[in-house]
Amino acid sequence: MHYTGRAMTRRGFLGGGMAVAATALAGCSSPVAAGLFGSELDPSTLVYWNLFGGGDGTRMQAMEAGYRKAHGPGSLQATTFTWGNPYYTKVTLATVGNKPPDVAVSHLTRAKPLRAGGIIEDITDADLASVGLSASDFATKPWKAQITGGHTIAIPLDTHPFVMFFNSEVCGKAGLLDADGNLKEIRGLTDFEAALRAISKVTGGTAITVANAGGEVATPWRLFWTLYNQRKGATPFISGGGTELTVNEDLFIDTVARMQNWVRQGWLNKGLDYSTAQNYMFTGKAGMYLQGEWEITTAQSINGLKFGMARIPTVYDRPAAQADSHCFIIPRKKRTDEQRHRVMLFIKKMLEQSMTWAEGGHIPAYQPIATSKAYRSLRPQANYSSAADAAVYDDPTWYGGSGSTFENIVGAQLGLAQQLSATPQAAMNVIKQQLRVYLDTESPL
Repeated sequence: MHYTGRAMTRRGFLGGGMAVAATALAGCSSPVAAGLFGSELDPSTLVYWNLFGGGDGTRMQAMEAGYRKAHGPGSLQATTFTWGNPYYTKVTLATVGNKPPDVAVSHLTRAKPLRAGGIIEDITDADLASVGLSASDFATKPWKAQITGGHTIAIPLDTHPFVMFFNSEVCGKAGLLDADGNLKEIRGLTDFEAALRAISKVTGGTAITVANAGGEVATPWRLFWTLYNQRKGATPFISGGGTELTVNEDLFIDTVARMQNWVRQGWLNKGLDYSTAQNYMFTGKAGMYLQGEWEITTAQSINGLKFGMARIPTVYDRPAAQADSHCFIIPRKKRTDEQRHRVMLFIKKMLEQSMTWAEGGHIPAYQPIATSKAYRSLRPQANYSSAADAAVYDDPTWYGGSGSTFENIVGAQLGLAQQLSATPQAAMNVIKQQLRVYLDTESPL
């Protein structure tokens, strides 16, 4: 401490106080002390990074609290970063710099390039068995999708597919609901367009909304990838790890042309931003709204709104819905057996709280929860849970996946096509031109 005569100065008092606090907190080696003073974390504290905001963020914090309750208040340091390219860049750079978190969240579509770049570690059967897990505990689709080169690279928490929200009042007047208020089965292009026509008569205009303006590029991609993969003859958009453009161009053009026809009929919106596309359904200006199931939280917050949710109808030849899965990954670093076991215990604890996660719309990958009576009774979530079986993931490449450069390029052109500002062929031409630099560039990972 610093004294001037008998009295201690304010600066000295504060400095001394901070030093005492630092010593005390550093002695505890708590996450708070580490954050404030840069001291080393207690080796028993698990460092966890994720990308969840909004309702997902609130639910994840509740699940983190569940872990702390079981393992102690200083057992977990959890940090949330902005999702998309910045998040994955931070995970990559931290790992290369030997300062990665112990465990992190990744979209399944982003886990594959991370593994190709040596950023994450494979998860062995022994790792799973150490906490009582095995492949049979998980939904088949996301589990198989994460397997890479015969190795388990990520543990799926959920499947989050593109789904259909519907305004019960509007769809009821259109004659599309059954006695229980659920959407009657719509199967085939003729049925789907008849439904759009019936809704349009009720609303006097728009039948279905898909956000495609105001910088929204992911939703047009999700719509296209859903419809395209429902068709026989659909091929991967890109192959060879991102080096080849292999999309079936005839199907691309025909699928986009069909979407444009819905716009010209006045059934599908020409140009709406993300929130306005929602509001159309919420306020009865449209009967249907297509988006990821995570928007259930927004819909439930609208006073007086009666709505339902369903999987995307099979408009073409087979069920398909664009989707991704949130997964737990283990960034590469030196670990003791005890530290690795702690990572697996954390993952297991998160999976056991999948019911909390499911309330936010996501379909649990962990089967003890997905097959439970509680989840099967959860409405409207259980009504679209079968969409996990029809999930179609983005093709693996270092510049692809959720929130990626690939989605930005392709989604932007699809959004313009929906606005009728570009023909399907013109959109395809620009996509090919703008993807060329990435197709010709070796992965930097």
